[in-house]
Amino acid sequence: MVSRLPRSAELSRFCQKLNRVKTLEDDMMETAFNRCLTTFDLTLLGIGGMVGSGLYVLTGTVAKETAGPAIVISFIIAAFASLLAALCYAEFGAHVPKTGSAYMFTYISVGEIWAFLIGWNVILEYMIGGAAVARAWSGYLDSIFDHKIKNFTETHVGTWSIPFLAHYPDFLASGILLIATAFISFGARVSSWLNHVFSAISLGVILFILVMGFILAKPQNWGAAEGGFAPFGISGIMSGTATCFYAFVGFDVIAASSEEARNPQKAVPRAIAISLGLATGAYILVSMVLTLMVPWHALDPDSALADAFYQRGYSWAGFIVAAGSICAMNTVLLSNLFSLPRIVYAMAEDGLFFQVFSRVHPHTQVPVVAIVVFGTLMSVLALIFDLEALVQFLSIGTLLAYTFVAASVIVLRFQRTKSQASNPPSESENAPPTSAETIGTSEPKEYESFSDKLNLVGKEKAKSQREPGQLKAIFDPYLDFLSDFYPGEVVTVAVVILMVSAICLCSILVFGKNQLHLPTWSYSLLIVLFSLAFVCSLVLISVHEQQKKSQTFQLPLVPLTPALSILLNIYLMLKLNYMTWLRFSVWLIVGLLVYFGYGIWHSKENLRESQGHVISARYVVFPSSSLEETVQTVQPSMQPSQGLDETAAEEEEAKR
Repeated sequence: MVSRLPRSAELSRFCQKLNRVKTLEDDMMETAFNRCLTTFDLTLLGIGGMVGSGLYVLTGTVAKETAGPAIVISFIIAAFASLLAALCYAEFGAHVPKTGSAYMFTYISVGEIWAFLIGWNVILEYMIGGAAVARAWSGYLDSIFDHKIKNFTETHVGTWSIPFLAHYPDFLASGILLIATAFISFGARVSSWLNHVFSAISLGVILFILVMGFILAKPQNWGAAEGGFAPFGISGIMSGTATCFYAFVGFDVIAASSEEARNPQKAVPRAIAISLGLATGAYILVSMVLTLMVPWHALDPDSALADAFYQRGYSWAGFIVAAGSICAMNTVLLSNLFSLPRIVYAMAEDGLFFQVFSRVHPHTQVPVVAIVVFGTLMSVLALIFDLEALVQFLSIGTLLAYTFVAASVIVLRFQRTKSQASNPPSESENAPPTSAETIGTSEPKEYESFSDKLNLVGKEKAKSQREPGQLKAIFDPYLDFLSDFYPGEVVTVAVVILMVSAICLCSILVFGKNQLHLPTWSYSLLIVLFSLAFVCSLVLISVHEQQKKSQTFQLPLVPLTPALSILLNIYLMLKLNYMTWLRFSVWLIVGLLVYFGYGIWHSKENLRESQGHVISARYVVFPSSSLEETVQTVQPSMQPSQGLDETAAEEEEAKR
């Protein structure tokens, strides 16, 4: 009978399972999808995902209740914060042209369980987001017809007074989602064409708003008589920034579509940059026009733009704006329904989610099962559920995905590329370590495979050829002790320290004064300590070699840029209320049940490990001689720990 491994070894192997990373194919351009999307198509998808209901609803709400005319500053700051995350997505989308977005990026660099949880949260984010936009679309269309649709439904169907359910069933919102699902299932080319139509109308309406708005602008609406430019002060501007940040979350549809792009290495970064720039300009100019047309305190938060034209006596213009808002919301619906099934497909293709969702239709070349199932679920959500209480939940999933993608950029930038990892070590790299722990020892070391030994014997690298993740040669005289670690090992630990210090620093900033009631001296001391830990982790990462410049887009100023993104995302997450965190925890628990009940056992990486374990040989290595002379195959025994010394001695005697 095979003896049981020690508990520590079992725990170690279990942790390795949870943190295993995805193995990428040699040809990442090979796909079951149809690579038909151009840079123009991806750009309009990104614009459609960002410039939607936020432009017509969010601007009025933030201007009236949070920031006043200073919403312009809020959008500028929010756009800069979004740019940090968008650049991280751009690097990954160009480097790894596979569908899955944040899920895929986390899987290839951080680990399996973290990738699953990111994907699990993104799925819920898209489902609730799409259903909420559908209900907003329905409400906006209903308002054009003087709420006749709502009154008819309440009269002939009835109303509900049940917690978490809507006041009445919204058949219009449910129906538009089913129609959009049908169009999405026809293929990426049809979806892109439909998005082009709605985006063109939406952009035309935005241009109309800007021209008419500046004609009707009254500069005195920003004057002291109306409360000034920033009636809520700096705190109002920053609170507005936190809300405006979520207006830019739609750009990840571009990264999710990279497997259907013709030239993702160039198209994805360009599309993200162009769409984010145009969306930023639209938000800033429209918010400027809105607060110049009508005093900020007179805005209608529910339909600010249309109502502003009504207040100025241009009812016909208000009707055009309402029609434009409906087209803009259509693009957001298409964006959600386009991205969600592809993330589900990516998880199912990797074995972490139910395999049925990985089926691709042979003619339309889209994951039709995932589209139909999740489009129907989204339709049911919009039909019966009250989504207002769940909408804030969207932000935490988005921010968590941004945080892990930023961390993944750092980890991946300091790892060896696949070509580097596949090259055999040179003779100088094969030289055994000369540290005190190996010199003078003759005890053999046992490894599971020959490749393990090839990695281990390469600790002492040639100084003229430094690999990514190794200490830079210039720092050898000062930080020589870091050379004893394997490439990328110190960087991984430093990223963990960076994340922990960012969480602690943001916690003190958010909760230190009001909730924790810390004295001033301890509040200041903790901020200094955690700031130093954050900066030291950055320095520790920076003294190591990065990957060489590649032909694909690379994020500038690594690790500083992703580190700032991590810090900002964590700060915004901690600003969310406790009920959001409670709902998030419940959803995470459900996700963990799915992962440990299905995903961990059906994962393709798990199957690959199982096959490798069956055929692997064990080796005994003697550090006293060269590699070719001392590596000897040892047949696995029923009790591996017994007889190892005798076997090693016999092999050494045979070589002599």
